[in-house]
Amino acid sequence: MKLAPISKITPCLWFDSQAEEAANFYCSIFSDSGITAVSRYGEAGGDVHGRAPGSVMTIAFHLGAQSFTALNGGPHFKFNEAISLQIECETQSEVDYYWERLTAGGDPSAQQCGWLEDRFGLHWQVVPKVLPTLLTDPDSEKSQRAFQAMMGMKKLDIAALERAYRGWPSCS
Repeated sequence: MKLAPISKITPCLWFDSQAEEAANFYCSIFSDSGITAVSRYGEAGGDVHGRAPGSVMTIAFHLGAQSFTALNGGPHFKFNEAISLQIECETQSEVDYYWERLTAGGDPSAQQCGWLEDRFGLHWQVVPKVLPTLLTDPDSEKSQRAFQAMMGMKKLDIAALERAYRGWPSCS
């Protein structure tokens, strides 16, 4: 098992009881990823945590060089759009790959402008690497056309964004 580099900041993702399932799901999508440690609930604190001894408490995993902890903490807290994970993609095929896998079983109504909600309620942004360049061009007309095109998309389409940026007609 290859260990991820140690990071000073590790996001902790709170799940009701699906931490292991979620970590395995994310690791199946991202290359160079894996589970690095599993901790289990014991008898101690059972009156507080209410979990069966031996059940998964936390899963440490990494997606590339980014470390995460997934916690089975109960139904008290849910993910929302205030926190999302962003995936920078070089190509449209990479955008398509992540979009297809992460949207499987997720909420289709939560898809807009490259944002999606996966089946665990975690929010992701699947973003082409070129997008910031298109949206921050000093030529305001170009950047506004790219922004307008993005606003009409769920999954981002690099070619359509670039056509809009250049002022070329869209392909139908």
